[in-house]
Amino acid sequence: MRYFFPLIAVVLASACSPVQLSVKEPVITVEPAPEWTNLFYRQSGWFGADGIFSIPLSGVDRPGNEGNRETLLLFSDTYIGEVENGKPKAGNRMVNNTVAVVKGNSAHPDSIEFHYKKAADGSPATFFVPEQTPGKKEHFWLGDGFVNQEIDNTLYIFAYHIEVTGSGVFDFKEPGVSLIAVPKESHRPPFEGYRRISTPFHINTVATGEGNFGAGILVNTRKAGSPNPDGFVYVYACTGKDKNLLAARVKPRDFEKFDRWRFWNGEKWVAEMNDAKPVCNAVSNELSVTPLADGRFALVFQVMGLSDKVGMRIGNSPVGPFGPIREIWRTPEMDEGLFCYNAKAHPNLSKPGELLVSYNTITLDFWNDIQKDAHIYRPRFVKIKF
Repeated sequence: MRYFFPLIAVVLASACSPVQLSVKEPVITVEPAPEWTNLFYRQSGWFGADGIFSIPLSGVDRPGNEGNRETLLLFSDTYIGEVENGKPKAGNRMVNNTVAVVKGNSAHPDSIEFHYKKAADGSPATFFVPEQTPGKKEHFWLGDGFVNQEIDNTLYIFAYHIEVTGSGVFDFKEPGVSLIAVPKESHRPPFEGYRRISTPFHINTVATGEGNFGAGILVNTRKAGSPNPDGFVYVYACTGKDKNLLAARVKPRDFEKFDRWRFWNGEKWVAEMNDAKPVCNAVSNELSVTPLADGRFALVFQVMGLSDKVGMRIGNSPVGPFGPIREIWRTPEMDEGLFCYNAKAHPNLSKPGELLVSYNTITLDFWNDIQKDAHIYRPRFVKIKF
């Protein structure tokens, strides 16, 4: 179980059926996307995970992206095994990160392939692992990523260091974040030759609380297909109990030059990360910021990280100011005893005039519950139609 914090009072959300909302302009509708949700209802191999960041391997990330041939989906903790009558069979196993590849941008069942690393004996294993420190047991959970067209199409993925501190669901901490750099010839499994790059992007201040950058990435460049590009890559963090949104930016060509990163302090971009100030709060540990055709930006997230509310704020720039939370969807899975978290948009998999949005589901005792129901732990999808 990840990213659970107590909820604060929020405005009541709308019902889970399709709704009409006015977000300044334009009017939107929100409705289920069962064709996408059903792709992750599986009986063999990969049958449950959280995460699901999407990275177009072309580097172009916009709705109706006809030219993109493949999209890489990133997952963190994943269950592998066989499912019979809704229950995992004995011998199922959890690994810490896996991927899938989507051909094109449709939800046809034949368009998606799931991949996990295999150990020498054929058993499931984890693709990306940190260098182990003596006396510590660490693994990676994956953050957002992108293909950097200015650095030889290198695939960059944020990877959170997870230190296990006990046997309970919440017995872990996130002491830092690395970058995984995958050369262009290895964008697909098994990702041979990837580099691990240590970063200084773990923050813990009185003003922000503690957290890591990598919760979401906006590549606001012409080559990435942004309608109003400014030439920067924006990287976001979610920090502290208030679920604060922090923002950093850097030119794509300088992505590995950490001294050239700048951080938003509420008024201007500054060199010192610890001077960063929250853009807004109540967001989730995984989120998205997407440019809209009218020049504004849609911030999509799970309200307070874990709740029954998918939220959206509209901003005038990648760092706002963002308007009030619009609770665009109430997750019906909450009525089934599941908890929902980490909503985000996937523009590359969206049709023109739409945003495909995912969120994850889990239970507080999922270690035991998933052995009774294999399908409680997987992404669900809705569509925002503008």
